[in-house]
Amino acid sequence: MICKLALEDGTVFTGVGFGASGTRTGEVVFNTSMTGYQEIFTDPSYCGQIVTMTFPLIGNYGVNCEDFESSQPFLSGFVIKELSPRPSNYRATAALEEFLAERNIIGLCGIDTRALTRRIRIHGALRGALSTEILDAMELVTLAAGSESMVGANLVPAVTSHSLHEWSESVWAPDPGSNGSKPATCHIVAMDCGIKYNILRSLVHAGCRVTVTPAAWTAEQILALAPDGIVVGNGPGDPAAATDAILALSGLLGQVPILGVCLGHQMLALAMGAKTYKLRFGHHGANVPVLNQPAGRVEITSQNHGFAVDTKSLERLGAVVTHVNLNDGSLEGFAHPGHRVMAVQFHPEASPGPHDSSYIFDRFVAAVVTGEPIGPGLLRS
Repeated sequence: MICKLALEDGTVFTGVGFGASGTRTGEVVFNTSMTGYQEIFTDPSYCGQIVTMTFPLIGNYGVNCEDFESSQPFLSGFVIKELSPRPSNYRATAALEEFLAERNIIGLCGIDTRALTRRIRIHGALRGALSTEILDAMELVTLAAGSESMVGANLVPAVTSHSLHEWSESVWAPDPGSNGSKPATCHIVAMDCGIKYNILRSLVHAGCRVTVTPAAWTAEQILALAPDGIVVGNGPGDPAAATDAILALSGLLGQVPILGVCLGHQMLALAMGAKTYKLRFGHHGANVPVLNQPAGRVEITSQNHGFAVDTKSLERLGAVVTHVNLNDGSLEGFAHPGHRVMAVQFHPEASPGPHDSSYIFDRFVAAVVTGEPIGPGLLRS
């Protein structure tokens, strides 16, 4: 099955299609992770994007039903160099190609992913069109150029929960009785703007009773649940366009301790009055070095975001920078004791991925339980 990927700048890649057939559009980004493809294509943050894996061989360990990060994939397409013909892992329940076909996701393999990645690095993230139906290059380029831009796109309604629900599953372990989960000592309300399951699992593991609310809930509705703390996690699209969630967060500032992760980090900054901007090609990978300034320690992190918070606009509001990206100097974390807020741009829950920053959940929960001030001091040890 011939499949083509066209970029808005006129570049066209031709390879072999796998998974579903059809035509999709989206922002083309690349991810540098060696493993974790199943978690990547079930991460709601990739809604509206065509994801290219830089690691050459994908699919070698298959997929399973235990490592999902959401109820379904939300990405627009999946691009790789080589598809493994035979998965081999004791936990695998299906092959990658079979999984994508069942969930109507188009895959493309057999192209030079190094050339595609280089083009994105030079020119920035580009809109693209992926198709097994439209094989005329000019027609596909025109489709890519006319597709929706990620700037200004509010994609949270496409991925959020539509009802209130409890979450009780903890992190995975070979023996469920030995995963080290602590007894519940506090009630955390998680705002679902596309929140990954592993954030919720990590909260349960840290000793929380977790209630999940839709993104459209107001501050009054959330406070009526009597939370001890609030967590707002990741999600897709332009953070400045998620106005409902930002409005709710502005009404929650200072009421209870709040932890923001990824999109939650950006929306909390916007709720305080700071600004965000579009990164050239985003940070998508599992090996990004970040400086934890209060601790004077470098942490290797997993990241997936195309926007960032403007540091100067945040510092003028009294926030304290806690984490900085060592590759490009962008903001990776902040705290505001007056608003009882701490937030990180990276993913402390990442699995697979580095565990350097998994302490974030334990420190936040401990502060919620003990009443310790939310601020940089939580990060020093």
